[in-house]
Amino acid sequence: MNLTIHEIALVLEAKNDFKHYEDLVLNKAEFDSRLIGPGDLFLPLKGERDGHDFIATAFENGAVLTLSEKPVAFPHLLVTDVLASLQKLASYYLEKTGVDVLAVTGSNGKTTTKDMLAQLLASRYRTYKTQGNYNNEIGLPYTILQMPERTEKLVLEMGQDHLGDIHLLSSLAKPKVGIVTLIGEAHLEFFGSRKEIAQGKMQIADGMKAGSLLLLPADKLVNDFLPDQLNLVRFGPGQDIYLTELQEEKESLSFRTNFLDQTISLPVTGKYNATNAMLASYVALEQGVSPEEIIQAFQDLVLTRNRTEWKKAAQGADLLSDVYNANPTAMRLILETFSSLPSNPQGRKLAVLADMKELGPDSKQMHGAMITSLNPDIIQEIFLYGQDMASLYSYAQEIYDKDKVHYFLKDETEDQFDDLLAALKASLKPTDQVLLKGSNSMNLAKIVQALEEEDSLEKT
Repeated sequence: MNLTIHEIALVLEAKNDFKHYEDLVLNKAEFDSRLIGPGDLFLPLKGERDGHDFIATAFENGAVLTLSEKPVAFPHLLVTDVLASLQKLASYYLEKTGVDVLAVTGSNGKTTTKDMLAQLLASRYRTYKTQGNYNNEIGLPYTILQMPERTEKLVLEMGQDHLGDIHLLSSLAKPKVGIVTLIGEAHLEFFGSRKEIAQGKMQIADGMKAGSLLLLPADKLVNDFLPDQLNLVRFGPGQDIYLTELQEEKESLSFRTNFLDQTISLPVTGKYNATNAMLASYVALEQGVSPEEIIQAFQDLVLTRNRTEWKKAAQGADLLSDVYNANPTAMRLILETFSSLPSNPQGRKLAVLADMKELGPDSKQMHGAMITSLNPDIIQEIFLYGQDMASLYSYAQEIYDKDKVHYFLKDETEDQFDDLLAALKASLKPTDQVLLKGSNSMNLAKIVQALEEEDSLEKT
């Protein structure tokens, strides 16, 4: 981390006498006492448990310093707010290192675009990126303090649950490049409309200096929030940058763009991933990565787990797992992709769709609207799981035979998860393809795991 105790104390304006502490260079910063090692700084954040209760454990594990909002019997820096101090320290560390920050946000595709961009940049630069989904007011500054010394490019993912979240993150990180992948319905429960979601996403510009590059979708919703003095590049059909010659296969994509005179091939499926790759390619080119390096880097692409990924059931069926999160835009896109892919010989297509969370008062209507993305001639059998999926079930019964549409409840009083798994196993054949899509809290990842594991399947 290359920060000393006295340096941190001065940055945070510590309220206690710290000068009698030896001015050690700290190893790294952690907010989980279990991850503390020798020479580390402990950050006792307040969540379900108060991190101050674990200060002693942190020192047992090797911490040499802790922040604290109250005097404690260990070497500490007394601060008013540990979280605010973490954010202030991260901002200082960015200024000290001079690393180039590239930020990605959007209702869909931000994690995949972040992964792609980091992989392209790593062809030429020492690059670090947001790990997992550490994209909030805690995870982003933590990522900054975790980056290896001599990092040249830092790719940060920025998420939002409420209006103002991305303003905070952008003001902290001051990105030199920003990407807004898509304006969807994610977390609509906390926003009044998609326009407010667009307003929140556009706050990525708040920390950017004049002349910085900002990539934006063609969506008209962002037009009311266009920032002044930034280099704006719009993407989509007929815009500044766009896709051409898109070809989609079961486990791969290829496409060209209007700015790169070469075909890009990806070892992933989904038309939306072509857009994500286009954005990453454009920024990488702008950052000095060559077309040849871009082409090669995509061949070795590694994405964050539980995004769109083909897996194999133990009995042979193909599983298209997209179970990390869900909103109506994402569900429509993956249903479109799944429907367009060729079926296996003598095989069927099945879909397991679970509730999409945090959609607000119109949630049931949004679930029901998924019927427009279902065709019983293409996706022959569906399994619906969750309280709000009852709305889609009512519509699906009108176009599906009764034995081809199944509904399983999950609410505060009942969870028919085991019944869902049993019914899916009973129907599934080795030649089938199955799409699984739902919010993370619906635990469809456990369905995927159960189908993958031999011991969990009935022998046939």
